[in-house]
Amino acid sequence: MKVSSEAFGTMPDGTPVERFSIRNQKGTEMRLCAIGATITELLVPDKAGNIADVVLGFSSLADYIAPHPHFGCMVGRVANRIAGAKFELAGKVYSLDANDGPNCIHGGKIGLGRRLWHAKPVEKSDSAGVEFTCLSPDGEGGFPGSVDFKALYTLDERSVLRLEMSAIVDAPTPINLTNHTYFNLHGAGQGNILAHELRIPADFYTPADAALISTGEVCSVTNTPLDFRNPKTIGKDIAAVKPGYDHNYVLASRFEADGLRLAGAARDTASGRTLQVYTTQPAVQLYTGNFLDGSVSGIGGRYMKHGGFCLETQHFPDAVHHSHFPSTIVEPSTPYRHIIEYRLGCD
Repeated sequence: MKVSSEAFGTMPDGTPVERFSIRNQKGTEMRLCAIGATITELLVPDKAGNIADVVLGFSSLADYIAPHPHFGCMVGRVANRIAGAKFELAGKVYSLDANDGPNCIHGGKIGLGRRLWHAKPVEKSDSAGVEFTCLSPDGEGGFPGSVDFKALYTLDERSVLRLEMSAIVDAPTPINLTNHTYFNLHGAGQGNILAHELRIPADFYTPADAALISTGEVCSVTNTPLDFRNPKTIGKDIAAVKPGYDHNYVLASRFEADGLRLAGAARDTASGRTLQVYTTQPAVQLYTGNFLDGSVSGIGGRYMKHGGFCLETQHFPDAVHHSHFPSTIVEPSTPYRHIIEYRLGCD
């Protein structure tokens, strides 16, 4: 498989940015850019062979440089929210960027999603993609230690989009990466995702307060609108969780032989397109585009409320404040590693 590239524009300082494309024999095509290590487009055939872009994104570099709802990008150093934009580590309190009211979200004001990563095409016999790397210096966003990040995105002939993320630190620091792609299997901008069928293999979730900060509890999904253990449409119970789903699920699925576990499975009945998400992580955040309001326009047109859904595989939110949650502290002796597979199909 091959990687093609084209000019995508220039940064304010004049640095040129490329857009990369990888296409397999099934007609699935992934397009990427180095701002935020971002998936800009994902073109997928439906049951009739019609191609549609199934992720929300932009056609211009300027839109990715400007603030946006994290379309398709890598988020971190720490995905999700950190209460009070501060935490304590080894007796020292670190103050972070408060970019979500008094809290820190997705790594702060800059974060990895707005950084220009270095991009290197990677070609193999059965897959191709781009390896993104960037250095986050000590103190960026208020976090301790410098971190070398790497994210390898590949597409293969099975239409599996695989993300391999790693981080090497020079001092203990919290790391919790994820990718923030918004999916609409019917087609980006082609209505909402409320009719999509979704299954999430999770018996428990971690509740959050009105500011979406984890309370530290771990509660059962049984007899709640959060129960997706059996497939149901996203819209079936969404009215009971206004303004929509933005919840962290504790994954119950077992790891398979390849070291991955199922995080979620979605299907658009109209097009037949399917998506399975596999991960190495203990949890997944379901977000249903609750704050999209039509003010943002992309490749598919105006993106309205519930115009896309995210399945963000991750550690538990605000783990730095809850010792009973799996730790997100990474040590120099143990590099961080995280794999996501988006397995695309059609039935």
